[in-house]
Amino acid sequence: MANKKVSLMVLTALFTALTAVGAFIRIPTPTVAFTLQILFVFLAGILLGPAWGALSQLLYVLLGLMGVPVFTGGGGLGYVFQPSFGFLLGYIGGAAMTGWIARAGRPTLLRLALACGAGLAVIYAVGLPYMAWVLNVHLEKNLSASYIITNGCLIFLPWDGVKLAAAVALSKALPQKLLSNGSF
Repeated sequence: MANKKVSLMVLTALFTALTAVGAFIRIPTPTVAFTLQILFVFLAGILLGPAWGALSQLLYVLLGLMGVPVFTGGGGLGYVFQPSFGFLLGYIGGAAMTGWIARAGRPTLLRLALACGAGLAVIYAVGLPYMAWVLNVHLEKNLSASYIITNGCLIFLPWDGVKLAAAVALSKALPQKLLSNGSF
């Protein structure tokens, strides 16, 4: 039992670090950069389950807020006023949702894809309203909902689909022991 908990703690720290690394593999856009972070959010949920996957992302967000430059634009408390910060908060729930659905039954390709899709929906459900608040209330830009949805979601969906497919493929390539309802 203690060995399993140590393994989960190490893997949680690993996914915290991988999400940070994913922030630096990026393609900038006017509002939010294309990164690999969501790939690691999906994998954290699938491989660690809902609680430990969410914890890995919570630790990532807390590290950034403490000033460790793990976000695409650095770190620190001031990052809460960046348009992308809501998406970072969404990673916590996204990993939890992905893990919850992935672990709810046999880890088939369809279940894993649906789990990642649901996790992505959570990320956008948190990220888009937060982005709209920062841009329109805090920065007073008065941008339309269609602008926010297009530049905060639609342009990213094809790339997110690639990351979803990669997460499912990587998950299925790993030993089945890692995917079996949290037992390592």
